[in-house]
Amino acid sequence: EAGGVVLGKSADKLFSLSGLFAVYKPKGPTSAGVLNLLKERLLAEAGVQTNGNKRNQVLKIGHGGTLDSAAAGVLVVGIGKGTKMLKTMLAGSKKYTAIGLLGKATDTLDATGKVTEEKPYDQITKGDLENVLQKFTGDIMQVPPLYSALKKDGERLSTLMKRGEAVKAKPARPVRVYSLSLQQFQPPLFTLDVECGGGFYVRSLVSDIGKELSTCATMQELTRTKHGPFTLEEHALYEDKWTIDEIARSLEHCTSLLPGEPSHKKLKTEHPGETAVSCE
Repeated sequence: EAGGVVLGKSADKLFSLSGLFAVYKPKGPTSAGVLNLLKERLLAEAGVQTNGNKRNQVLKIGHGGTLDSAAAGVLVVGIGKGTKMLKTMLAGSKKYTAIGLLGKATDTLDATGKVTEEKPYDQITKGDLENVLQKFTGDIMQVPPLYSALKKDGERLSTLMKRGEAVKAKPARPVRVYSLSLQQFQPPLFTLDVECGGGFYVRSLVSDIGKELSTCATMQELTRTKHGPFTLEEHALYEDKWTIDEIARSLEHCTSLLPGEPSHKKLKTEHPGETAVSCE
């Protein structure tokens, strides 16, 4: 039973699901919005009626790291007991493909914001850009963007900014960039592949690269191609596959990706202080 309703076979199967899998988050909705839609689809397929807030108690589901609404790509989802695995499992690396635009800066550091600055960029060569990338590889210090999911007094900085409140920039913090390479350069656009640790902001990276080149830059597009062991190509379920059977298959397939207990501990020590809902 769930909420006093006797369940059928598909509902039994849904509530027995447990583990981690990945879905594709399209550009536009928030990560929480995608999760709610997924939850509604599964409960509807199982024939479980829920009213309002009770649905959260009915089906245990969570995601392992916010992707900005303007970004697309891999969103790792925990279901059942898998929700407890999100924190330990996903302190590992993430891979992104980002398209940056030279010569313009915005208040959000991406294409959704208001333009705050414009500078010439004609002097910049592919070689200049490649040389600068070396400065942003390894263990570096990064100032998180003001429009972010980081919190002040329990509220997201982005919410405070949208309300027009004065927000101080958070201090620079250590982040790790495992690899960073230039894939394409067609001025004013440049495409980067980046692999980074938790708490890293690709928007800030693009902005900082612009400053380092004595111009400015803003992120136009962002796709998360890998999160922990989950890749966009192999593991992310698109919306047409958000069914109980497909997720059951995916959970089975993804079990082999998950390390045993010793690796859990190793991940914990490598990235102390990481939280399950880390930011892009």
